Parts: sequence; structure tokens; C-alpha cells
Amino acid sequence: MITYPTTGEAHRPGRIEVVCGSMFSGKTEELIRRMRRAQFAKQRVEIFKPAIDVRYSEEDVVSHDQKHIQSTPIDSSASILLLANDIDVVGIDEAQFFDEGIVEVCNTLANRGVRVIVAGLDMDFRGVPFGPMPALCAIADDVTKVHAICVRCGSLAYVSHRKVANDRRVLLGETQEYEPLCRDCYQKATQK
Repeated sequence: MITYPTTGEAHRPGRIEVVCGSMFSGKTEELIRRMRRAQFAKQRVEIFKPAIDVRYSEEDVVSHDQKHIQSTPIDSSASILLLANDIDVVGIDEAQFFDEGIVEVCNTLANRGVRVIVAGLDMDFRGVPFGPMPALCAIADDVTKVHAICVRCGSLAYVSHRKVANDRRVLLGETQEYEPLCRDCYQKATQK
């Protein structure tokens, strides 16, 4: 009889996976893909999103290409610990909008043996690291940086350039408000 080691997904040690990049890079789509795989494997999953993100749906996590998955909107990262009992995989979308406590929440879950998948913008429209994302990348077991395509030259995008005049750091929007630009095109756009 052949026996196989029980490591990897069968053992399910806790871990933190971060998917980051600019807008329109496929972060949420990748989060949804990973969560659906876990559901298919009959794992218990729960997805959370910031309650302020109502662009496509008040409840579902929805990607720009309209892929969606049921989620629980929350106002505070502490709510995740209260709502994630007996869960194998926790998904968190738009993590840049959460408070700094999200870092400890993710660590606590991973230390309990939960697989935590986090998606979020790594930088704001000014090219500055966004909210808790740098700390989440630092504690992650795995970081996947995804890239949009620069709408001006076709290179890999570097940042989400804001096209409208508004200096607020948080401004929910889509293609009317933002465009993905490479570093060179972003420099040209902001020097005007």
C-alpha cells in the first residue's frame, strides 16, 4: 500500500495570501477565483468587504468584469473575528479601506489555522502606499502583485491615476474617475 504525506491543502495550515496592484488589474477577480476553488473543495468560506464599497452591490464582492460572490459588508476589521468562527478560508476585499487592526486580525486568523486571502490596492492615486496594505504584504506568506495594462501605451500599469479633480484619499470610482497608467505615463500625466 502506498501512503502519501498529508501536507499542503489537506493539512491546511494557517496562512496569509495578499493579492495587490492597481485598479483594473484583476485583484478582486483573483480573490473570487481562489474563494470559488475553496468552495468547490467543500471548505467553509466567508468573504468580507468594507461597508463603504457599494459601487456594484451593497452585499456582494463584484469585480470590474461583473464576476461576483456573496460577502458580508462590515464597518470594522474587528467584526471579522466575531463573524469568522468555524471557517476554513476567509476572503477580504478592498483591504486598503480597513483600519490598521486588519493586520492583527489576519495574523490571529492565520495563527488559528485559517487561510486568509486579502485583496487590495497597494498604492493610492498619488502612488503612496495605501492604508494597511504595506503591513499586510510584510506579514503575508505569499504576495501576488497583479498588473493592469496602461491605457496610454500598453505597458504594465504601475498606479491608478485619478482623472477627476479631487484630493480626498478615498474616492470610490471606476473608469470615469481612474485609469491605470505605467510609471512613465503617470509621470507625464501628473506634470501637466
